[in-house]
Amino acid sequence: MTEIVAFVLIPALFLFGIGLFLPLVPFIVALRGLALMMQVLSGYGRTLVGVVHRRTPEFRTLPPYRPQDDAVKAYRNYFYGPALRDLRQLVTLERRLYARTVGDSFRAVTSRQFVAPTRHRAFTVPYGLTLYLGLCAGLVAVLPLLVLALVLHALLLALLTGGARLLAGALRTTDRLALWTKRLGSGMICPHCFERVRYPAYDCPSPTCRRRHTDIRPGRYGLFRRRCECGRRMPTLLMLMDRETRLHGYCGHPHCGKPMNVAAGHMPEVVIPLIGGQAAGKTQLMAAMLLSLERAAANGGPAITLADDESDANYRVLREVLRMRGHTRATQKTLPRAHSFVLGDGRSQRLVHLFDTAGERFVDRDETDALRYARAARTFVFVLDPMAVKAFWTRLDPSPGPLLDRTLGSTVDPEEVFARSVQAVAAMGAPLRRSRLAVSISKMDLLAEHGLVPAGTDSDDARAWLVEGLGLHSLVRAMELHFREVRFFGTAAVTDEHADVHSSVVRLTDWCLRGVGGRRRALRQG
Repeated sequence: MTEIVAFVLIPALFLFGIGLFLPLVPFIVALRGLALMMQVLSGYGRTLVGVVHRRTPEFRTLPPYRPQDDAVKAYRNYFYGPALRDLRQLVTLERRLYARTVGDSFRAVTSRQFVAPTRHRAFTVPYGLTLYLGLCAGLVAVLPLLVLALVLHALLLALLTGGARLLAGALRTTDRLALWTKRLGSGMICPHCFERVRYPAYDCPSPTCRRRHTDIRPGRYGLFRRRCECGRRMPTLLMLMDRETRLHGYCGHPHCGKPMNVAAGHMPEVVIPLIGGQAAGKTQLMAAMLLSLERAAANGGPAITLADDESDANYRVLREVLRMRGHTRATQKTLPRAHSFVLGDGRSQRLVHLFDTAGERFVDRDETDALRYARAARTFVFVLDPMAVKAFWTRLDPSPGPLLDRTLGSTVDPEEVFARSVQAVAAMGAPLRRSRLAVSISKMDLLAEHGLVPAGTDSDDARAWLVEGLGLHSLVRAMELHFREVRFFGTAAVTDEHADVHSSVVRLTDWCLRGVGGRRRALRQG
């Protein structure tokens, strides 16, 4: 009887329990599926933080972008490679995490409810089957969410990458427009090789690194700042460099690579070549021009600052020789280096390059091709030594007294120098018809001692003296044919006892730099 009761009662109780359990099945399925979804999604969040932020070894499946592996030794901008690499790592890690999480969940249910249950299998088996159902529902429900999260990540990445590249292009365009407003659209002038440099190369500002970066503009290696391999950051745009953070640029041409002026790219540039034969007085005149600008700045005129150490050192030597009323050393025949200075203040600042070239280059056809700086010039100074003209010694009658020393004069005919130099400059593409020419009749201090100076001091008097006194009608005519405007100056590149430059050089300098450095008035020396 007891066995019959047990045989009937136990199944009845089991069926009764199953009846009570069945209404709870949907809730258990939903809760287990939701738990699995939360577990997978929280794992995705941890993986995302680990890949994008923490970057520890357990979140790394691909080798990182390292500066030492790139041609440019700098860290890449995140949206130029590393972001896509992180997405690939995230997909790989999340696929592994999803498979591991689902597998571990099923194995845990199998172990606890089927293999080694803590209660009677009559209770654990239905519960385990319910958990299986919940896991299946969860893994199916979470998969679209996981794919959606990855797709949204990819879309956001594509949007930000496109925005970063558009921003880089906009910054480059803005910087290029800024250069065009400074009339530097075709590039800056290297004071050594005279080529136009589209954008200088820059050394890392870290004193222990000094690694050279050939193109620091916004792009693959940074938008607003570039991070060197050493970790030091540098601005990527000229307009982001203020006076304190200006980097020292270098010529980008492989055959040069020499330092450019610190002010290059930050202000308009003016090129003034001094053309003339050997010993015509170009170097002396250039030194006098610089000294006149320095004296004018001390008396309220436009400020002047030598643009680099080499220009400053050379000028100091020339200035002392000029003040001692000595003769400057002959210009070396090697390729000239510009004497550069910054003239003016604020927005009126201009970077001015004076080029003093050895006279031999103007009479040697093979040498004139090196005078590439003339392509950027719009004002030329032709230094004409009257003592180099044969008619000077035959037409003019000196005053009584010591004879003029012939050895102080140039030995090269000015007409030959002018013809060769104009031909070479025109062949280089310089727009001579839109350029001005200042003709400096040099050594007027020597001529004054012998009573050989022109009657007047203005341009017409000097022109008439060249045409009628020296018979240079063809030369003057050629000058006026080739250039838009020609002005004649009788100049004495000497100083008085107060170290003031002769007024003739002041007038010449003022005319050559008209409109440069915010100039509204003539130079003043006090």
